Amino acid sequence: MKEQELEQAEARLREEFNRWAQAGRGEEMAEEHAAIAAGMLAQMTFAPNDKILDIGCGAGWLCGILADKVPQGQVVGMDVADEMVRRARHRYADRVNLMFISAGAGDIPWDDNFFNHAVSVESAYYWPHPPQALVEILRVLQPGGTLRLLINLYKENVYSHPWREKLGVPTHLLSGDEWCELLEQAGFHHTRHARVPDLRPVPAGHQSKWFRTAEELANFRRQGALLVYGEKPSPL
Repeated sequence: MKEQELEQAEARLREEFNRWAQAGRGEEMAEEHAAIAAGMLAQMTFAPNDKILDIGCGAGWLCGILADKVPQGQVVGMDVADEMVRRARHRYADRVNLMFISAGAGDIPWDDNFFNHAVSVESAYYWPHPPQALVEILRVLQPGGTLRLLINLYKENVYSHPWREKLGVPTHLLSGDEWCELLEQAGFHHTRHARVPDLRPVPAGHQSKWFRTAEELANFRRQGALLVYGEKPSPL
């Protein structure tokens, strides 16, 4: 994508997710994504002084959990939507090891080789240009640092595909293998992908904008979220 196209796409994302923030949807994400996030976190090992970047942090719900796991470290939540960041800063104003910045994934305002971990929950398929974002994430990770992308909208889960017509911004629909290929092209190694199921029961008679029936939601959750993993190579 050309620079002007990227700027326009990012501005459209900012506008859309500022609307989400004003509608309170940032706070809703904690409940909607808690189950799959817990599955991701169960696979991670933290040191007390680790430094973690959360890309597309929304109102900061996951950052609060991560900050508890690295009491002597630092968690940085980053979101393209200014209003999401404002709400996150207000909610976590008393947390000394947690801060929030407004930026897009394609241009991370941070030093090289800083973070031990980078995570992104339900954000990567919105990035205007994933290859550029992944190169930026690799840059700010320390050698040996890890990236985990948790994604509900992906090719293998057909029950998520109708979302694309209902969302107000463009999205990328990729498979697990295609995401791993993008990570490898950016310079990550030891890439892999797996599923994180959502085992919550589905309320009888469920209907929503996203799922017309309880059966559709149950099938979607049974497929699970896609968890994509990669590591930054260490010097030889």
